[in-house]
Amino acid sequence: MKTKIFLACLLISFSSVFGQKVYLGSIEGDIDLGLAPYVKRVITEAENNFADAVIFKINTFGGRVDAATQIKDAILNSKVKTIAYIDKRAISAGALISLSCEKIIMVPGASIGATTVVDQSGLKQSEKAQSYMRSEMRATAEKNNRRTDIAEGMVDERVVVEGLVDSTQLITLTSQEAIKYGIADTILTSLNEVLAAYNLENAEIIDVDVDWAEKVVRFISNPIISGLLIMIGLVGMFTEVKTPGWGLPGTMAVIALALFFGANYILELASAIEIILFVAGVILLLVEIFIIPGFGVFGILGILFMISGLFLGLIADFPLIDWSDISFAIIQLASTFVATGILIFIMSRLLPKSNIWNNLILVKNLDAQSGYTMSRPSFIHLLNSSGKSYTDLRPAGTVVIGDERYDVVTAGEFIPRGTPVKIIRVEGSKVVVEEIKE
Repeated sequence: MKTKIFLACLLISFSSVFGQKVYLGSIEGDIDLGLAPYVKRVITEAENNFADAVIFKINTFGGRVDAATQIKDAILNSKVKTIAYIDKRAISAGALISLSCEKIIMVPGASIGATTVVDQSGLKQSEKAQSYMRSEMRATAEKNNRRTDIAEGMVDERVVVEGLVDSTQLITLTSQEAIKYGIADTILTSLNEVLAAYNLENAEIIDVDVDWAEKVVRFISNPIISGLLIMIGLVGMFTEVKTPGWGLPGTMAVIALALFFGANYILELASAIEIILFVAGVILLLVEIFIIPGFGVFGILGILFMISGLFLGLIADFPLIDWSDISFAIIQLASTFVATGILIFIMSRLLPKSNIWNNLILVKNLDAQSGYTMSRPSFIHLLNSSGKSYTDLRPAGTVVIGDERYDVVTAGEFIPRGTPVKIIRVEGSKVVVEEIKE
């Protein structure tokens, strides 16, 4: 028995000197959804490598509550000791993240608190949102044996803490106050002191930086960038439908939409439902354009499904989502659609006449010196001529005028086979027809 105890003590003493590992993560700047995957990766790597502790260096004015909640959950579920090292401040969402750590260390002059939920413009959100945040702060403080009334008072100024604040003030604590009221564990001035306080001064420090994939995800989550990706996807799809075969516009559309939905899936904004909705909408729209004549139920449903998929991909499935978040997503999506419409209009007007367009299509590839000549046929003599559609015009197809067949297009409408038509416009080799209505 004594031998076993001796060996156990020896093993503990050796493990305390040799092989210790501490992972260091950084939570600075705005708390956004792109930060959550990084924090989860830090914790996962620490667990997989049997680290002794994870230290999060925190300096933030806060950010998104849904992002902070994801980070809080990851820290609470950690199997490794977690230490919050507050360097300067942990305000708003930063306070929730700090409270989720087992230990809280603050530097002199640091602060923690002011966790009221506000909207995009900084206005206080509804009581429902405040109630949710109070419960999150209270439960997190309770989990780590900290004062729940202080945690609630950081959210709601109506919470009275005797000797600290009355019913008109939110709680924000300095380093000394945080120690006095049991929110922080100690005040230290450097990371080395933090390591020494927990007997980790000989540990290997593994500083985990944000990797390129996480940087890309955070970049894509920016509303401007996500709007541009949607616009590229829609313009590419429109261009691909209007041109034969598969080319660069379709490829760009697929890549842009894959980046948009992929990043939002990682950030837990989009789920499989949003992706399925959008893909189903695209399929219904293609069926309407290429298979079913006219424009009806399939086309309308396709457009509604696509808009729904994009819209739901912009808002989080989160209890605190309110009208301000929904209106922001509506404005973002509407602005993207307007910009897309303007871009498509400009492209349809300017590109066919530009040198860039002529470089993308085959205008002439043989000259007279090679022994061959190539001339562009003129159809101006067909203007105002009448005939019948030889095939369905969707909007392109073939018509018969006299005894000759000609490739034509409509102005966009569908014209069934055998319908009387009239040539209304000739633009080089492009012949435009319309239905002759009795």
